[in-house]
Amino acid sequence: ASNAVLADGTSLPGSVENGTVLSGETVRDLKTAVATAGDLNQMQVRVDMVGTLLGVAPPSVPMPSSVTLANDGFLCGQPSGQGSNETHVCCTSDPNFKTNITTEEEFLPRQKGDLSITYDIIRTYDSDYWAEVTIANHNPLGRLDNWRLSWDWNNNEFIHTIKGAYPLNVDSSDCVFGPQGLFYKELDFSNVLNCERRPTIVDLPPTMFNNTDFGKIPFCCRNGTILPPTMDPSLSSSRFQIQVFKMPPNLNRSKFSPPHNWEIKGTLNPDYACGNPIRVSPSESPDPTHPPSNKSAIASWQVVCNITNTKREARKCCVSFSAYYNESVVPCNTCACGCSNPERTCSATSQAMLLPPEALLVPFQNRTEKARAWAEIQHLNVPNPFPCGDNCGVSINWHLVTDHRSGWSARITLFNWGEASFADWFAAVRMEKAAKGFEEVYSFNGSLLDGVDGTIFMQGKKGLNFLVAETDGSNPRRDPRVPGKQQSVISFTKKNTPGIDVVGGDGFPSKVFFNGEECSLPSVVPSSGTRMEVSLATMMFLVLFLWILFMRQ
Repeated sequence: ASNAVLADGTSLPGSVENGTVLSGETVRDLKTAVATAGDLNQMQVRVDMVGTLLGVAPPSVPMPSSVTLANDGFLCGQPSGQGSNETHVCCTSDPNFKTNITTEEEFLPRQKGDLSITYDIIRTYDSDYWAEVTIANHNPLGRLDNWRLSWDWNNNEFIHTIKGAYPLNVDSSDCVFGPQGLFYKELDFSNVLNCERRPTIVDLPPTMFNNTDFGKIPFCCRNGTILPPTMDPSLSSSRFQIQVFKMPPNLNRSKFSPPHNWEIKGTLNPDYACGNPIRVSPSESPDPTHPPSNKSAIASWQVVCNITNTKREARKCCVSFSAYYNESVVPCNTCACGCSNPERTCSATSQAMLLPPEALLVPFQNRTEKARAWAEIQHLNVPNPFPCGDNCGVSINWHLVTDHRSGWSARITLFNWGEASFADWFAAVRMEKAAKGFEEVYSFNGSLLDGVDGTIFMQGKKGLNFLVAETDGSNPRRDPRVPGKQQSVISFTKKNTPGIDVVGGDGFPSKVFFNGEECSLPSVVPSSGTRMEVSLATMMFLVLFLWILFMRQ
């Protein structure tokens, strides 16, 4: 489609079988005849679309069943056919609609979201410009590790230089053999970094921060790590600058076309869905040459990305439950983090088997014999075939340690089964009924999270904020591999949570997050069986009774 993009931010070609919404690309605002003295170039926009029809034989041309304006304040009638290949729709202003946008405001207000990406034009020339891209995290549980940022160019633009980041693929061949090479005949394309229509940008390591050619950009060079503002506001954003060369007919220093179809990903992080860029008021930042002053961008666009809540079959981390009153551990779910190719020797649908506590310390492939032996001791059924593993790089064990009249405690243990370590890790647990009784996390820094009800936020203390990767055992030929571990006890009081049923389920989290990723939870909690609550007075009476009975003998 010319002069338009898909409003949901996805790239063309796109499916329109269930309808679609188009928004302006180069011409985003249509002005009135009075404001433009009847200039049709500013009053109208023409969108030419090319697509594929399935199941429709020529010469039939199916027309859309409805066409309407998605903007508020308009009423559109039913489409009327004009011949076999044309339809008209008339839209009028809604007299009952009241807008809260003032006509004096030239730009749209900045939007709120989990992640905000700002595209600022900071220097401009006839054929190229410099843009500063800022990624800011606003979600208290959101995080990105080794972020990768992608977008689509609209008009054959290409990246000549980058400071503060680097393209995943350094390749100028598309320019050399494309229209860019025909237009920029004198340009040395060996110095061009990327000519892909959809480039992918990655962050630089901290060692490049003071590099004159590629560094020296505030908030750059952090290995792609963006922490939540609850951990450290100064580490909740990332920034880089790019030099973009334009192509005809956009060779004008005041004409810009920001990229669209933005996408950002991390390694063990939530999935984000990004919208289209919207024009906002120019960003202001402190002027490094004159500290009291602010420096304004020439033009600014904002892209808002939100964490998607789509339910996935596979997570990236999982949780196991255990308790002092039950000898068995409820392990992570079978295929909690996916089973792409289940082997014939295991079942992807069978429920995970209960385990002895020591089995949590070894990789899944070393748990089979322990699980079989435990099933025999506990008189449990053994599925055939054996259940597949959870296949998670990170697992978390929540163990209920104590439960008494005035309070209770739990122990959380983090296991890293992957090959990469996690620096500045964090975890969060959602405890709807128990959070008000939270007292202290002893080995981590922990606190109730402001703005998120019932959530306890935890991170490693200074010097202990590194969750190391899995390593070999002391004897690699004989001993299983050893996961990286971090552990802490959490205490709760019952003073602020009357009626809480710790053993019945209130003492177990309803949601667990690791580095922003929601983990897979077991569907059941450890059974308490015929466990009896014994008060201190009852215990003293029982001891006294036995002592009297002993003295009479």
